[in-house]
Amino acid sequence: MTPINDTRCTLGEGPLWHPERAEFFWFDIIGCKLHSLAKTWEFDEMVSAAGWIDRATMLIASETRLFVFDLETGHQRDLSPLEADMPHTRSNDGRADPHGGFWIGTMGKRAEKGAGSIWRWYRGELRKLFDEISIPNAISFAPDGRSACFTDTVTQQVMRVALDAQGWPAAPAECWLDLRGTPYKPDGAVFDAGGNFWLAQWGAGRVAAYAPNGDFLRAVSFPAAHTSCPAFGGPDLTDLYCTTAREGLARPTPLDGATFCLRDAGKGLQEACVRLPD
Repeated sequence: MTPINDTRCTLGEGPLWHPERAEFFWFDIIGCKLHSLAKTWEFDEMVSAAGWIDRATMLIASETRLFVFDLETGHQRDLSPLEADMPHTRSNDGRADPHGGFWIGTMGKRAEKGAGSIWRWYRGELRKLFDEISIPNAISFAPDGRSACFTDTVTQQVMRVALDAQGWPAAPAECWLDLRGTPYKPDGAVFDAGGNFWLAQWGAGRVAAYAPNGDFLRAVSFPAAHTSCPAFGGPDLTDLYCTTAREGLARPTPLDGATFCLRDAGKGLQEACVRLPD
């Protein structure tokens, strides 16, 4: 498997196939960059995740805020502070939800235990959903929009929470996928059209697919140890992209930090659109 280009990220994250542009985007959190195959944008703080708003604009999460970013002009418009009074934290994994909102996890810049949270922005309101999170990841939504998954990577447990009609948690989160006792550390994740759960596993060089009931289906191996987040893209949403990282590797290889694409890996879902308030 070969990388999609020559870019190598210190900490690749936030892969996103923009359906209106038919274009793939991803972040280097530590490098403070947003990448596409055509262009790279540099920011003055860490950026980690995005949701598309329309053809020209995306919501981007940074270490201090959520903002609207114009891909054509580079213009930024703030939507909400995000732990702006907490200089020791930054954003990490995030994703738009099927109700037009956006979930984003925060964590300590040194992965301090319990320093982070998971937040949801919806119709102009930013609300904390879960706290005492060390490394938030796997934020993803079932195809029917009635439940969400997330993990605190250090626990090796993927949690699932039921959602109400507006996309807010409607019950306590429960463990859905328990990887304790295995070498696999859950990182970023995405659901496919069949409700299967595709999970990057940090340090294992793979993305594993699990059935809706949690049964293991298959694993796709990548030639980079720190697989960080998968995303489906391409004209038919059948290509599986995966970001990786060089961070934490004493002797990174030339492929560590690359972003990869496996053709015809499955059938993905179109990423939900972030809806701004009127």
